[in-house]
Amino acid sequence: MAQTNRLFISNATLVNEHKTWVADVLVQDGRIVKIAQHIEFEAGDDDQIIDATGLFLIPGMIDDQVHFRDPGLTQKGDISTESKAALVGGITAFMDMPNVKPTTTTIENLEAKYQIGAQKSWINYSFYFGATNDNVEELKQVNPRNVCGVKVFMGASTGNMLVDREQALRDIFTHSPTLIATHCEDTPMIQAQEAVYRQQYGDDIPAFEHPNIRCREACYKSSSMAIELAKETGANLHVLHITTAEELALFEPGPVEGKKITAEACVHHLWFSEEDYATSGHLIKCNPAIKKQSDRDAIRQAVREGRIDIIATDHAPHTQAEKANTYFSAPAGLPQVQQAVVALLDMVHDGVFDIETIVQKMAHNVAIRYQIEDRGFIREGYWADLVLVDMNKPHVDDKAHNLYKCQWSPWEGHTFKSTVVSTIVSGQLKYHQGQFADFTPGQRMLFNR
Repeated sequence: MAQTNRLFISNATLVNEHKTWVADVLVQDGRIVKIAQHIEFEAGDDDQIIDATGLFLIPGMIDDQVHFRDPGLTQKGDISTESKAALVGGITAFMDMPNVKPTTTTIENLEAKYQIGAQKSWINYSFYFGATNDNVEELKQVNPRNVCGVKVFMGASTGNMLVDREQALRDIFTHSPTLIATHCEDTPMIQAQEAVYRQQYGDDIPAFEHPNIRCREACYKSSSMAIELAKETGANLHVLHITTAEELALFEPGPVEGKKITAEACVHHLWFSEEDYATSGHLIKCNPAIKKQSDRDAIRQAVREGRIDIIATDHAPHTQAEKANTYFSAPAGLPQVQQAVVALLDMVHDGVFDIETIVQKMAHNVAIRYQIEDRGFIREGYWADLVLVDMNKPHVDDKAHNLYKCQWSPWEGHTFKSTVVSTIVSGQLKYHQGQFADFTPGQRMLFNR
């Protein structure tokens, strides 16, 4: 597919800013220049036209939490493979976490990682700066204009990134120049639970005990501490991957605009429950853990009422060989950027959410909360980060079409009710009806801060 300056999308069903209507969209030089019910368009030789009759046109998902494993852990995945899978899945931008090798805990390492993104990412990108117990002076140098946020692991993590000293946390919350995103679990409580279950089972603890080890009390204790600290210091706090009904009471319902403390849910916590350990085992082992169906249902309700502001993936690939290990050796995390949007659309089909809410939580609210410049909406003047979806074209999730380097998905064998037809990144039609354009890198996102 040749690149072009103009792209014309006709007769699409737009879903944007709580409205759904049929319109034409004209894109030129990467940006949306006109949206109208009917646009007179005279095509030139190099222009591209898509007849989107019967298709939904939505803003691409902006995934604010992924682990693409680059640099240093690229046997599991890398920015090229995982961003290409995300492209097929209808994700047009991602924010990658700092627990790689070397960790993204210095400005030098952060900018080196941005160089990798500029060379390898199919879609738009940003990278978190990782906070530690002793790098607050480096943290102060983070440029809020071109870095999405500061990540704080207030719970066990890979690499030397656990922040467990109270004064260090207070300094980070006081001095961070940008949004703080936290992983909240209390490590001493988890370690105590590990000892209890190791005594009962030895090393081969059943997967279904994972939510009892990474227990709900550990989540609540850490989340409530983060929120208390944010209120004391005035920090801009975003709590990642909420998993318990109890934690939801810590957050205010309503629109994201104006909030300084927000919450996120991940697709797998909206989909799976502890009953699924029986069939999926360590394939769905993740931190924080998938818990009870009552927790899943409470999180779904929190999405509807606005206590949960953002939906993300926490995409975290591991090899199947690693996942086949016994409990303490089987790593936590699961891949899902290729399936996340269609999984959410299955929930639309099932009446869990309406499509306007899904678009709000995976695109609009991310752009608002992170203050992303000119992305996340279908608006004239904004970058054209767009996805065409056939809501009535089922497809089976299988290995043959899986683009992850790890080559598996927790949805394998499931028939999704919808299919991503096209993905447009900064005005470029990069994926269309199973075909890819020649590789061109995505853009480093900028932030209005």
